[in-house]
Amino acid sequence: MSGNKQYTVAIVGAGSGGISVAARLVREAAHLRGKIVLIDPAEKHYYQPLWTLVGAGAAKKEYTERDQSSLIPKGVDWLKESVIAFEPDNNQLTTDDGTTISYQYLVVAAGIQINWHKVVGLKEAIGKDGVCSNYSYDYVSSTWESLQNFKGGNAIFTQPNTPIKCGGAPQKIMYLADDYFRKSGVREKSNVIFASASGGIFAVKKYADALNQVVERKNITAKYKKNLVVIDADNKNAVFEDVDSGERETVHYDMIHVTPPMGPPDFIAESQLADEAGWIDVDPYTLQHKRYDNVFSLGDCSNLPTSKTGAAIRKQAPVTVYNLLNLMRNKEMTQQYDGYTSCPLVTGYNSLVLAEFDYDNNPMESFPFDQSKERYSMFLMKKNFLPVMYWDGMLKGVM
Repeated sequence: MSGNKQYTVAIVGAGSGGISVAARLVREAAHLRGKIVLIDPAEKHYYQPLWTLVGAGAAKKEYTERDQSSLIPKGVDWLKESVIAFEPDNNQLTTDDGTTISYQYLVVAAGIQINWHKVVGLKEAIGKDGVCSNYSYDYVSSTWESLQNFKGGNAIFTQPNTPIKCGGAPQKIMYLADDYFRKSGVREKSNVIFASASGGIFAVKKYADALNQVVERKNITAKYKKNLVVIDADNKNAVFEDVDSGERETVHYDMIHVTPPMGPPDFIAESQLADEAGWIDVDPYTLQHKRYDNVFSLGDCSNLPTSKTGAAIRKQAPVTVYNLLNLMRNKEMTQQYDGYTSCPLVTGYNSLVLAEFDYDNNPMESFPFDQSKERYSMFLMKKNFLPVMYWDGMLKGVM
């Protein structure tokens, strides 16, 4: 498709944020039906939070995939093209097929870009010979294969020095791997190593205290401020760079789960909508762009100073829609997002610490008990209830 089309609202990205906003808009403002376009080339939609369990053999990856066409809300046009450029001064954007979309209002929910190439050798090594990652539908099965094939030695789990989606995921698969190694009888001849570029296990003290106890109990070696920079697959060596000193250290691996570096999508980073770091520059409370009043953004591509999770998007979407509709009606934008995010931290095949917190890293717990305690009930919630809430609630604009 090419040419020029006009819409009241253009939404870039048909992931969690884009579909949630589209569904809410057509539910709450019937006059917008037929006047909203959702722009995304992806034919498939994935429930990514379950990939941790897929990588540990506790869920099937096919359950996480659905056809995008089945999720587009009625009354919303779907343009299966990629945005390549924004022209916010002219209220226009351009796609790779040469289509120009003119809009009155723009919502950007384009997610985060995975930069496999930023670790030397990773792109060539990923998915084979013990190099695995849960951060891709294509590679998540290789994690389970790596766990099953592991016979002892060094099992390394990395976390990069960039923002990532689901900040707890790099350590969740490590705890599950430790459980599996114990069941398969190889744990006693294994070193489980958490090599993280961050300065500690978790940003919120209450949950960090609990997770440090898990690390100690499981006899995991935690190395902080260590950023993976090279995978030498021929020799099964991983090279880490110290975040402070820049000194490099080479560690042999028998398996390595890599959380790849991530960043803003290139077409966003190169646009007038981006801040200096390349993320969409929005007010942290209203989610309105700081320079273009008719632009909003939510989710991983925004510069909201909170963890990039689906749970955060679930709270951001209603604020975005409320404020966008009020802007259309020349009313005050009174709804505010408080930075709420959640990280269900799986600590084993039957246990989970449910971290919930705000911009200031204050716990914002939903249940009337101490959520820093490991619980089987919270594990069941993550595995069985949260996917249903996602598909049947959040993506339909009702939760």
